[in-house]
Amino acid sequence: MSIDSPAPAPSGSTSKGIAFGLLAFAVYATHDAGIKTLGGTYSPFQIVFFIVLFSFPLVTLMLVRDTKADTLRPRVPLLTGLRTGALVMTGLSAFYAFSVLPLTQTYAILFTTPLIITLLSIPILGEVVRAQRWIAVLIGLVGVLVVLRPGAVPMEASHLAALVAAFAGALSSVLMRKIGTCERREVLLVYPLLANFTIMLCAMPFVFLPMPLEDLALVLGVALLG
Repeated sequence: MSIDSPAPAPSGSTSKGIAFGLLAFAVYATHDAGIKTLGGTYSPFQIVFFIVLFSFPLVTLMLVRDTKADTLRPRVPLLTGLRTGALVMTGLSAFYAFSVLPLTQTYAILFTTPLIITLLSIPILGEVVRAQRWIAVLIGLVGVLVVLRPGAVPMEASHLAALVAAFAGALSSVLMRKIGTCERREVLLVYPLLANFTIMLCAMPFVFLPMPLEDLALVLGVALLG
């Protein structure tokens, strides 16, 4: 199916989709503000670790409620593993960028994610991107440059981290589109959680700082929003 000719959807479904999309952005904005607050004190490794730790009960509940008898073995192991790696990179890079950069600059870079998705959809999904889409991509890139003002604002490692997060997030989204119809939801959730938990646990002895109850409560809130 061409990216320029999506299947028609009932108007009610479209309105509901738009409403859920707006709600998702509101949730993500609150989620990211919490990360910004925590990032002033704690390492991104520690923040990701505790968010993943608090997320396990919810995923466990989903597994218990699943009535389909099946294993957690991936049906598409290579692409599932690639998506898992992309999600780990997205979280770590984005959390670092949010903790260092102003939110406006971080969001300006992360807003390139849909543009990168458009580009990646060509080789990975085989979709056709016509002229008007290319024009939209170019306009979007110009908008990002206007906000970031390269040259006027020095580019730092945190800007590169945000760009890595945008690319990795786009890659995970495109891979989700590719394997989402054949891979179980539980597999798509559990493997990124396990990978994040394992990697961040290895880093914890080097970055851990004791967290008071109010910070742990904030981490729990961020995990629930995520």
